[in-house]
Parts: sequence; C-alpha cells; structure tokens
Amino acid sequence: MSRIISGALAGLMLLGLAATGLAGPRTRHINQRQENQQDRIRQGIKSGELTRREATRLEGLEGRIQANKLIDKSDGHVTPRERAQLNRELNRASRDIYRAKHNRYDR
Repeated sequence: MSRIISGALAGLMLLGLAATGLAGPRTRHINQRQENQQDRIRQGIKSGELTRREATRLEGLEGRIQANKLIDKSDGHVTPRERAQLNRELNRASRDIYRAKHNRYDR
C-alpha cells in the first residue's frame, strides 16, 4: 500500500517537474524553491540524516504543495494571494526539512 502511495507521489512530482518548463515568470521563484527543497531531501536521505519515514512524510508534503500549485495554475495564472499561500506552504516545508535533518533520529 505504501509503495502505491509513494509511487503516486513520485509520479506527481515528476509531472510537476515537467510542468516547471511551462512555468511563467510568476512561478519561477516557487519552482526554484521546490527544486532546492527536493535537493535537500535527497541529500538528507543520502547522508542518513533522514529516516525512511521522515523522507516519506517530507516527500508527501512536497507532493501536496505541487498539487496545490497545479490547481492554482489551472485557470491560467497564479494570483498574488495564491502565490503567498504557496510561499507559506514552502516556508513550512522548509522548516520541517530542517527539523527532520537536525533531530536525534538517523537512518
């Protein structure tokens, strides 16, 4: 069951990364932040700073942010209010990544 969910989230992330090529100038900053956070998660997995459970939770959080961005873009543009909400979600995710990487749990 968890493999199905992980596979679905990975597919959603790939879809989102493919959509970043279509991104307008208003979402470039958000796209760059998402890529940076994905890199931080990958690095945490590689170094052992993140447990499998932490990584799965963080990937799910990133997938939900990506899904929200795609919903916001579905009408053709992202409003300032939607962009602010996405940035708040990214701030929260960034804080979660930092806390997960610097807690007492290692792989």
